[in-house]
Amino acid sequence: MAETIQLTAPPGKKVHSWAEERSIARDEEAPLDVSVLVPVLDESATVSALAERVLANLDAIDVRAELVFIDDGSTDDTSDAVRREHQRDPRVRLIRLRRNFGKAAALSAGVDHSRGRVLVTMDGDLQDDPDEIPRLLQALEDGPLDLVSGWKRTRRDPWRRRLASRVFNWVTRTLSNVRLHDFNSGFKAYRREVLEQVAVYGELHRYIPVLASRRGFLVGEIPVAHHPRRVGRSRYGWDRSYKGPVDLITVLFISRFTRRPLHLFGPIGLISFAAGLGICAWLAALWFAGASLSNRPLLLLGVLLMVLGIQIVTTGLIGELITFKNFRRPDSYSVRERVG
Repeated sequence: MAETIQLTAPPGKKVHSWAEERSIARDEEAPLDVSVLVPVLDESATVSALAERVLANLDAIDVRAELVFIDDGSTDDTSDAVRREHQRDPRVRLIRLRRNFGKAAALSAGVDHSRGRVLVTMDGDLQDDPDEIPRLLQALEDGPLDLVSGWKRTRRDPWRRRLASRVFNWVTRTLSNVRLHDFNSGFKAYRREVLEQVAVYGELHRYIPVLASRRGFLVGEIPVAHHPRRVGRSRYGWDRSYKGPVDLITVLFISRFTRRPLHLFGPIGLISFAAGLGICAWLAALWFAGASLSNRPLLLLGVLLMVLGIQIVTTGLIGELITFKNFRRPDSYSVRERVG
């Protein structure tokens, strides 16, 4: 007779059937109602206060939620501060990147490692008011919107930043035809499918509403409170003055001409080719009339217009097209550590 072996659990440990184990695993991985994503870079001084206020607001509206800090290569003890908050409340989680990959990559990491059906993004410097989170969520819940952006109607920033922001927002609104007042705001609420379907790389996080609108998502905004920065320093640098317009060109290209690039390249090519052809035809007529072309730099200009102009433009834009079409979110960041 075969020997019967009975499995027993260690004292004090409950044994679950396979079905029960699968059920527990599903509960642990089940979607939450809300994930609040906070990219941080050297913001150790604000982590504790921000976590306390965000969780208090989430408790007030009684949702199953998590607060995910994405440490984008901090050189201070930001990660340690998040770990301490995780010990106090397991809903606080840490995604620590190996180095500074940029805000777009940090947001992508937060999306990939969060479980909320609705995602709220905000800055970690306490300029965004956590008390506005319920209003953003309510606006998303009440209407048909897929993305609700926080409009910092009264900005508490230096006048140079306010002026640059107004110019940037006006240009973006005019060219993209997306009627938002504040594209720069990082304080937004999304349905998860928006950030899962909109590929964001480089510095394109500012243009998520434009990219989402082009994919058919409904975009709106509500006014939110904005506070002056009290600790730390701003990362707003001079480089944003040129990165913004360049990124806007990229966004307009990938949102309008991804499926029909010839609609962009065609007119440029025809105009350039026609100008070069006109110059060369005029010089040919002079040559047939007996004029010498050996000292005519215009001939070289005509040839360059026909050949090089369109080649340089298309090379740059096709490079952007290839980047966009082959972008894979995990390629834009590398996670060092996960807590929670």
